[in-house]
Amino acid sequence: MSLPPPHGLYGAPIAMPWQTILADLAMILFMMTAAALANAPESPLLPAAVKADLPKAPAPAAPRPPTPLSAAPSPRGEPVGVWRDDPGAPGLAGWLAQQGRDPRLRVSILVRHQQGRETAALARAAKLLAGAGVRGAGARIVIEPGADDSASVVLAYDAQ
Repeated sequence: MSLPPPHGLYGAPIAMPWQTILADLAMILFMMTAAALANAPESPLLPAAVKADLPKAPAPAAPRPPTPLSAAPSPRGEPVGVWRDDPGAPGLAGWLAQQGRDPRLRVSILVRHQQGRETAALARAAKLLAGAGVRGAGARIVIEPGADDSASVVLAYDAQ
């Protein structure tokens, strides 16, 4: 006398094909391997006899002297808001007050200047920094040559 197949909810027979069982076993193996690798040391796990036969790693070379910094463009993130110093634009302090207060947001002040107007660009950047108030405490200031004299302030989640 054989037993009838097991039945699930509402009298439906429970079918467990071999593919489902194999998939379950594969998932268990994957989770066990991932857990073991998460706690494994960085070096390969070898018996002591094999480790003794391996060649020793060469001594690290003397550290290189630091390379001088170059004038590379600073990395910028996705802007959340952009303010331009144009006639009819709201004041910088008022605009910053309307923006979100996320501590990850970084204020970047960008001033472009024509050839020979570097001193005026520096003064304009200092004025914008003062106008930013508390929000400008950790501001990035970029002054670069351009086709015209312009200024903008960007709020962004930076890559750094």
